[in-house]
Amino acid sequence: MTENVDVVLIGGGIMSATLGTLLHELQPDWKIVAFERLSDVAQESSNPWNNAGTGHAALCELNYMPQVKGEPLDPAKAVSINEQFQQSRQFWSSLVEKGVLDEPKTFINATPHMTFVRGEKDVAYLKDRYEVLKKQPLFEGIEYSEDSRVINKWAPLLMQKRRKGEPFAATRVPAGTDVDFGALTHQLFDHLTKSGVDLRLNHEVKNLKKQKDGGWLLSYRNTLGHTPNQIKARFVFVGAGGWALKLLQRSGIPEIKGYGVFPIGGQFLKTTNPKVVAQHKAKVYSQASVGAPPMSVPHLDTRVVDGESSLMFGPFATFSPKFLKKGSMLDIVTQVRPHNLWPMLRVAFANPDLITYLVSELLKNHRKKVESLRTFMPTAKDEDWTLIDAGQRAQVMKKDPKKGGILQFGTEVVSSADGSIAGLLGASPGASTAVPIMLDLLKKCFPNEYPSWEPELRALIPTFGKKLNTDAEAAAKSTAATAEVLGISA
Repeated sequence: MTENVDVVLIGGGIMSATLGTLLHELQPDWKIVAFERLSDVAQESSNPWNNAGTGHAALCELNYMPQVKGEPLDPAKAVSINEQFQQSRQFWSSLVEKGVLDEPKTFINATPHMTFVRGEKDVAYLKDRYEVLKKQPLFEGIEYSEDSRVINKWAPLLMQKRRKGEPFAATRVPAGTDVDFGALTHQLFDHLTKSGVDLRLNHEVKNLKKQKDGGWLLSYRNTLGHTPNQIKARFVFVGAGGWALKLLQRSGIPEIKGYGVFPIGGQFLKTTNPKVVAQHKAKVYSQASVGAPPMSVPHLDTRVVDGESSLMFGPFATFSPKFLKKGSMLDIVTQVRPHNLWPMLRVAFANPDLITYLVSELLKNHRKKVESLRTFMPTAKDEDWTLIDAGQRAQVMKKDPKKGGILQFGTEVVSSADGSIAGLLGASPGASTAVPIMLDLLKKCFPNEYPSWEPELRALIPTFGKKLNTDAEAAAKSTAATAEVLGISA
């Protein structure tokens, strides 16, 4: 007899954990089953060593506020990203107060966010960016300096033995954060399983078939015993990282036509040398290399994982045809369909700089990678730093009416017209904005239930449905309240 449930979550990452938690809070009577093909949750992109742990709020990431020749700097995207992160912070704060999440320092820590640039052109751009952002309520407290003595106080490793006469500048926001999305994911799933949600590890969904009654019949197997089985759900969420594309293609929904993904891996240099780690407490971002995707912007980061501090620098791009670290070597080939072949070819033709960038990254040995680090940290020593492999990112490629196909950075939800299935494609700033992404999904996929859910959503997220950046008093009040609960006051 086929098992019947209300919701199936595919993938054991932060996205499924967030959606599952929201649905459980809103509809505790619904039966939810989550499938994860590996032996534990948070083993791919949500794992703390597979990402940089940046609480993406556009405080330091220049790609959220690009300079367009002949046009004034527009803060709209940066403000939007910050607004979204505030919703995540509010949701996490509510879950801490409800006892769903553990002590905040187990998953989030105060870490200033900085931007550091060199050269006259980038210095001028950073100053213009500062002048625009300091007027935005959500960016209150942002600081700017071209003074080596000031920057040395903010982040000493940036200034030691730096060449004299070189133009440089930095901005700093003390209210930044470092987030362990692995710990956060584990805590959310721990609560869900204790509350009756069925988490099935070592189980892989192989196929999905739409039923006449509007539900979905999923075929899955136990990866240890290879036992095939089936389950029927009213709603399916595919939060399987790079494999979301493959499963959405198997579902047959027309909305996935024209989509493809381009896998990009990464490595970080890591040090746990206490003398080095003690001199740097910040996440410092800079400008991306020519042709580099936004996720490859170089940054020198404080990381706090399991209560232990370390530093990471990178990322350095790698290439694998796999869509996940534990994926298949055939992933990049098996995604090809008649409807997405042309858009993907157009992306390849239109992005030669990306190919050049990837090749140059692949040719770097350990010594060359430490040399790249020295643009940030002139005193870096080869022996202090080791390479670690980060997660695989599947960048979205899709149809475009004018260009034929475009490479899109960021995250995108693809859902069926009837809202019975949805999946998430793309990468950064995904995890940091998981809450607003899932709120949008709820509104689109559950139009009948959504109005009755709004009071509970407002209880979980006090500024739900409001814009903080238009109200300086509300912005200050909200950020102060969540900072106090989460223990991240600057």
